[in-house]
Amino acid sequence: MADRHVFEYALLRVVPRIERGECLNAGVLVYCRAKDFVTARTHLDEARLRALDPDADVAGIRAALRAAEGVCEGGAAAGQAARDAAGRRFRWLVAPRSTVVQPGPVHTGLTADPEAEAERLLDLLVR
Repeated sequence: MADRHVFEYALLRVVPRIERGECLNAGVLVYCRAKDFVTARTHLDEARLRALDPDADVAGIRAALRAAEGVCEGGAAAGQAARDAAGRRFRWLVAPRSTVVQPGPVHTGLTADPEAEAERLLDLLVR
């Protein structure tokens, strides 16, 4: 059996109208310190989003989700946060914020393959 490592994850939620208290899961952030690994996987169900808010800024929400992916990938276009260590990037992304795209609470688990875990969580909790 492969070595399993502790990992942390949080959902990325779209909250189109805060006053209604409704949200839509649109991504997952995964961090594994032992593997120096951080990633964001996203999927925006536009039909579900439009059911919550017909006037939602879909392009802006997609841009925010892509930005989270960019920070995890470490691309220069994602700014200073993308140049930080994997753990700092994850902590920055899961910090509470009052925007349309918000992180959920951080959870933990064990995995031998954090990349496969990210896909599993995306399928289970988002798609």
